[in-house]
Amino acid sequence: MSTIQKVLLVASCILFAATIYSYFNFQTYLVILFFLLHSLCLILFVYRTFSDMRMDVRSMETYHQDIGLEIAGKNKEVDSLKTTLGEKEEDIERLSVELSDLKVKCAEYEGNIKDLNEEKELLLEKEKQAELSVADRGIGALLPPVTEDNGERETVNIIEIANRAKEELLSDAMSANMSINVSSATDTLLVKADANRLLILFRNIIDNSIKYMKRAGSLVITISTIGEDIFIVLKDTGEGLPEEETKHIFELNFQGSNRISGNGLGLAQARAIVECYGGTIYARSTEGKGMGIYIQLPA
Repeated sequence: MSTIQKVLLVASCILFAATIYSYFNFQTYLVILFFLLHSLCLILFVYRTFSDMRMDVRSMETYHQDIGLEIAGKNKEVDSLKTTLGEKEEDIERLSVELSDLKVKCAEYEGNIKDLNEEKELLLEKEKQAELSVADRGIGALLPPVTEDNGERETVNIIEIANRAKEELLSDAMSANMSINVSSATDTLLVKADANRLLILFRNIIDNSIKYMKRAGSLVITISTIGEDIFIVLKDTGEGLPEEETKHIFELNFQGSNRISGNGLGLAQARAIVECYGGTIYARSTEGKGMGIYIQLPA
């Protein structure tokens, strides 16, 4: 109740009391006056109350509308959150499936790695057994087979064979920034030996130079005759080896301090081929100044 309503109500009560008082005192004009004033106060009180009620109703309706709008906004936010939550749940489900697939693949990869490790160990064991077998049978076991149907001592042009080995390994040499040159005073030098074995002899030494060159350089293969023998020099410009290690490079399974890869059989096989035909082979090297391989073969 407002202050005006309180004043009107109190005034109405006072005027009503004044009306009753005038009635008992037989003052008719005062009775009529006080009664009219009393009625007017009541009418104003009722009007004020009704106006306030209408204002309260309008305020309530406005409040209800605001509440309705607020609820609608919140419902919209809830719907948006539900949609987002549904999308997130779908993403989680999809990621769970992908995770399961990855776990299966990881298990497969682990199995494959295990199998590969077992195969690697088996191959290493076979290689070790093969090396032991070669060592047990002696250096002769390193000899490659002879050319089919040609026998072990056909007459072949050793310069042509050196050039064949050069052409076979030329792409590897170019990749290592290395040039290969075959030098001889003549185009033909004949020797009684198997062509396949001589080709492997040159290939093993050339391949060894390519692997251990470690810098741009060259390999020169010089073939000449000294008396009745053929003398071959294969000299590269690589890093070379210390003198103490150079003494052992033709030994079976020897690995020098500059080891890169391989099983140490290449130069041992080269020695076996040379000695098979009654020749000799040795090496000279100065660390930092290249490696030289020297071969003597009976013509």
